Amino acid sequence: MSKRMIGTCDLPLSQRKESAVKGNNYCIIMAGGFGSRFWPICRDSSPKQFIDILGNGKSMLQTTFARFEKICPRENIIIVTHRSYEDRVREQIGGLLPYQVLGEPTRRNTAPCVAYAASVIYAMNPNANIVVTPSDHAIFGEGRFVQDVEQALELTSKSECIVTIGVKPTTPNVQYGYIQFSEEPASPKAHNLHKVITFTEKPPVEMARQFIATGEFMWNSGVYVWSMATLRSVYERFLPGVAKSFFALTADTPFEEVERVYSQSETISVDFGIMEHAENVYVLEASFGWSDIESWDSLYSTSRKDEWGNGVVMGKSFLYDVKNTLVHVPQNRTVVLQGLDGYIVAADEDTILVCRKEDEDLVAKFASDVELDKLKGEN
Repeated sequence: MSKRMIGTCDLPLSQRKESAVKGNNYCIIMAGGFGSRFWPICRDSSPKQFIDILGNGKSMLQTTFARFEKICPRENIIIVTHRSYEDRVREQIGGLLPYQVLGEPTRRNTAPCVAYAASVIYAMNPNANIVVTPSDHAIFGEGRFVQDVEQALELTSKSECIVTIGVKPTTPNVQYGYIQFSEEPASPKAHNLHKVITFTEKPPVEMARQFIATGEFMWNSGVYVWSMATLRSVYERFLPGVAKSFFALTADTPFEEVERVYSQSETISVDFGIMEHAENVYVLEASFGWSDIESWDSLYSTSRKDEWGNGVVMGKSFLYDVKNTLVHVPQNRTVVLQGLDGYIVAADEDTILVCRKEDEDLVAKFASDVELDKLKGEN
């Protein structure tokens, strides 16, 4: 863990004016992941961001895109995905301009991904103010989310700082990153803003418990806000190789050149490559609810429950003596369950999973066995 000096961020937080300033707001949506933990509804060909995980009638990507249309102009939203998913992105979000979908030839983690998109934005607007966000997180309280992000954008438009959105932890979740922050507010005008001391990625459970007990840590939501000038400066300082290669790319760069740059790039995240080293990082405590939705169990935790603790996210269900069970099946399917307690019941159009929640770690093995059986059948 890297230590930072405790400082202040005495920035004016006047009422944001709807003006040309909003035209400088851009969003980079990272949408290249697999989401294999949600098998069978998610597969390599149809990963988590393209699925209606929450049962609201929209995919996670569509929900994220619509959320950021309230924060910046539609044409200022850039989606970075794997090359093989570009058509899927355009199918789900109609009317996107050519530069709004950037295809990565291979995965090199988040730092190259963000640098590629930032370079494309820089060519259009060197004065851009940028939000970087995952495509597949759940937000509860969208109005408060918009307010928090707009507050962060106002801060970064007036200061050379990086603002990340932090979430007050409720459990010692070992799948999340943790942010240690200074107890004193960074500004008398922003009591929800604190100087970051350290980042810790996915700590062991006992360490996570200690973090929560101190009251000095937040979960890292993975949402980062910074001006273009600040972004380029910290990349050039801490990831000079990535900066030199990726800041030369534009929306018109031939794919062969993009492929060459990616093939020679290091694989590194924004967290490890930049946030753990930068001195000017602040965390804004979220006023909204948030979940990474990284597993079936986390989806169950955030789902609405009936009086017996069952979370029916999708599908028509008849439940008899069923408790503490998650149900996620296609809307056009009916499922009848009897005598289950603490199970995951999930299905796509051709596969049904019935698994104890406590054995969720076996889902990857189940998926592998099913796919192997299919390959044997083809041969």
